[in-house]
Amino acid sequence: MTSTPLGRLGSGLGGDAVPEQRPGALDPDHELLPRPATRRALVDSRPIGAWILAGPALVIALWAVGSATGVIPDTVLSAPWTVLRTAWTLALDGSLWSNILASAQRAIVGGVLGVALAVVLALFSGLTRPGEALIDGTVTIYRAIPALALLPLFIVWFGIGEEMKIVLITLAVATPVYLNTHAGLRGIDRKYVELAETVGLRRAAFVRHIAIPGALPGFFTGLRLGATVAWLALVVVEQVGASDGIGYLMYKARLYGLTDVIVVGLAVYAVLGFGTDLAVRTLSRKALSWQSTLAH
Repeated sequence: MTSTPLGRLGSGLGGDAVPEQRPGALDPDHELLPRPATRRALVDSRPIGAWILAGPALVIALWAVGSATGVIPDTVLSAPWTVLRTAWTLALDGSLWSNILASAQRAIVGGVLGVALAVVLALFSGLTRPGEALIDGTVTIYRAIPALALLPLFIVWFGIGEEMKIVLITLAVATPVYLNTHAGLRGIDRKYVELAETVGLRRAAFVRHIAIPGALPGFFTGLRLGATVAWLALVVVEQVGASDGIGYLMYKARLYGLTDVIVVGLAVYAVLGFGTDLAVRTLSRKALSWQSTLAH
């Protein structure tokens, strides 16, 4: 075997020969370091984009197949093409647009009032002990009462006009917005409060720079729920003493067994609710761009 120069040097000096090292051989005392494992994502946080419509598209496809094969008779649920034809007819004569406008006005007015009321109550309740004592328990009790159970009482108080409808929508929207905003305020880290006290922040500055940013995640969660609840409340209030609106259109269709018109109304509610939720989610991503979560 041919020895390496280092091995021959050790032998020539009369000392212990230096062990020969073949090129590429490993030192027996050398510990192999484990190779880092490939990082595997535990949660897929990629944006889904238009794939969010996959679920509704599947439902419509199953509905169409059921109608075409006779599994779903027209007396139970009109076929998708019948619903589209009815929607086109209602759109051409203008009745669909006028009823959508009436419903949208009620939802917007009630929604804005509900959000404003919820934010004011949440700030007062979340930042002061007297406010929490007066408001939080009251809202908790109100939340336990179904909205439909309050409808007869609201009719006695406000009649069957627009006031009753707006009040009911306002309270329906305010409840989830208040609860989530209040939870966001109470969940602010105590160290930020202590820091504000240390630097001598005034209450207004504390609310603007710490309380409101800290409560924004909870607020937007409540806003998404409130936007959905607004359209749900419309279904109820527009069937009581209303002369216009999508709920009124569905109520008349129910009297005559027109399932195609009923489904058109449901589809309008679904589109409006989906669009509102999408708008709130988009606004939330922009407002909470500093937050690193699976949704951002």
